[in-house]
Amino acid sequence: MEALAARLSHLDSRAEGAIRVVMFYDTLMRRRVDLPALVRASAGLAECVAGLRLHGAGRTTRCAPDGRETSAPPRPASAAAPITLDGEEIGTVWLERPGDAGPIGLDELLLDRFAIASAAVVERYGPARTTMADPALVELAISADSDEAARARALRLLGFAVGVPVHAVAVRAGLPLDRIGALVCPGRPVKAAPLSDVGVLLAAAVDPARFPSGVRAGVGGAAGPDRSWRQARTALRFATAREPVVVHAALGALALLADVPPDVARGNADVAAVARIAEVPDDLATLDAYCATGSLRGAAGLLHLHHSSVARRLGQLGKALGFGLTEPGGTLRAQLALTAWRLLED
Repeated sequence: MEALAARLSHLDSRAEGAIRVVMFYDTLMRRRVDLPALVRASAGLAECVAGLRLHGAGRTTRCAPDGRETSAPPRPASAAAPITLDGEEIGTVWLERPGDAGPIGLDELLLDRFAIASAAVVERYGPARTTMADPALVELAISADSDEAARARALRLLGFAVGVPVHAVAVRAGLPLDRIGALVCPGRPVKAAPLSDVGVLLAAAVDPARFPSGVRAGVGGAAGPDRSWRQARTALRFATAREPVVVHAALGALALLADVPPDVARGNADVAAVARIAEVPDDLATLDAYCATGSLRGAAGLLHLHHSSVARRLGQLGKALGFGLTEPGGTLRAQLALTAWRLLED
């Protein structure tokens, strides 16, 4: 390569410069430098401030030509390039060259090689905090049949450091999983993969309030990915149009209903009565609204009906159920029966 550069220098100084840029980054990659060293070297080569940002890490590194990290206010980037890994943009590199740009075409080439080298370093020293992941690795991480060594290796390959709490989330949605993952866990490691009938998110933290509309999700705890996944699947069964995102820890004793055998639930008189009520959508909506609010006027507000109309409906529902909804324990009894019926329908 050096001999080729020497020969080309007699023909085209720009060609020589381009080859020297390529050689420079090839040498850095052979030396297996880390990201800070890569930024320092790029700033020295460009003779101006160079910067690098990884979207998932949320940290920016900027170095001056003397190799020191700079805290000076950033200038507008004179040129920039995306860092891509496995077809996904994971970050950005840029130059802050004051005044005129560098030699024609060399800044563009420098940034291209800078971005390629950055992607290689990220891949070598730890997976990018991208969103989509290998479904086989995700399944290995959450399977109850995996041994702990295999689970730990899968989590490491997915980008989760040892000891970092990991929440599993079960998702049903018409939106892309990677978009959902980026929304509910901004700035922290999150991986997503489709798994048979449901989507899976593995995340260091989850903000239930950030799920977009139209998504139903169950959020597990952080007591191991396999246990968290079981909790997430259970919580998803409790999700409804009124409460589309359910955190397993918030279910409390209600989670026990998920363990009731289906034949036992169907044989219960209250659950059977709710199943009959559900054949009339307005009756089911009235029962749901009353169970959600626990009051006549609250249900009337949800249904946009006069409270006298709701009272009349509740009286009819009480006859169908075999007990009055306003009687002591009636609301709780109806809530349990309605929830058990929904779990059967899931």
